[in-house]
Amino acid sequence: MGAALNRALHDAVAEDPDVLVYGEDVGPLGGVFRVTDGLTSTFGEERCFDSPLAESGIVGTAIGMAMYGLRPVVEMQFDAFAYPAFEQVVSHLAKMRNRTRGAVPLPVVIRVPYGGGIGGVEHHSDSSEAYYTHTPGLRVVTPGTPADAYSMLREAIACDDPVVFLEPKRRYWSRQSVDLPVRTEPMERSVVRRPGSDVTLIAYGPMVETALEAAEQAAAEGRDVEVVDLRQLAPFDDATVAASVRRTGRAVVVHEASVFGGYGAEVAARLTEQCFHYLEAPVLRVGGLDVPYPPPKLEEHHLPGVDRILAAMDRLQWESEWVEGHG
Repeated sequence: MGAALNRALHDAVAEDPDVLVYGEDVGPLGGVFRVTDGLTSTFGEERCFDSPLAESGIVGTAIGMAMYGLRPVVEMQFDAFAYPAFEQVVSHLAKMRNRTRGAVPLPVVIRVPYGGGIGGVEHHSDSSEAYYTHTPGLRVVTPGTPADAYSMLREAIACDDPVVFLEPKRRYWSRQSVDLPVRTEPMERSVVRRPGSDVTLIAYGPMVETALEAAEQAAAEGRDVEVVDLRQLAPFDDATVAASVRRTGRAVVVHEASVFGGYGAEVAARLTEQCFHYLEAPVLRVGGLDVPYPPPKLEEHHLPGVDRILAAMDRLQWESEWVEGHG
């Protein structure tokens, strides 16, 4: 996935002179995760350069550049490092196009490596997607596969709306055989990664691979699990997700972020409103514990895994269990 993102940035900079990349250590170093490796040596410091350690300044200057016709792609380095820039994102980036009745688009991409699973210390493993999805005016996307990483980043850079591009850092080393360049489904579309008939497992970003693993194990236990990869978190693809849940009658939403007030609550609410008469059981959520992100040696207990997902499926009021309990 990291290589796919690197190739997407390389191709975008090569094809459009208005695209530039900057952030903390993204220049000669190539970024903490080497996603920007080689950009400065290939295109020069005017197209890919290091910024001061000031996230608010990074996003603020990107807004100004976009207002004058450039297409900046900025990196926040780590999820929790982005909070100092949040005021710029909410007050200006998300509102400018609406405020000007469409006259001033802001084609800014904010790349945010997010989530846990790498043994990171405090401030290096947050899942902050709910903050951004709650902010009207932003597109929020997150790839779950290397092919999507390439395709969706190219699409995000070409988009005239501001895009928060959440990169699941634990999946930078995930592999997929694919010929680049590649264009997958449009980023606003959710996709069914695995068809099934018994229950819909809804995931995104780092949890897509985990959801597919859970589906395989559930199949060995006799349950046919459909896996839906949301891909774009905001705006939400109601049609694809609701169609899946209407087919299966059951749904579990899984994400790394804490459950309380998390993104899964919005998904569960929308499905309850749109699929109520199709549901055989309440929509359940599986997520991280409602605690600050723990030290590295404890993160495996915090992050949802296959066992926790399968346990949620067991609570979906299956008919045979209901009959046994009430017969």
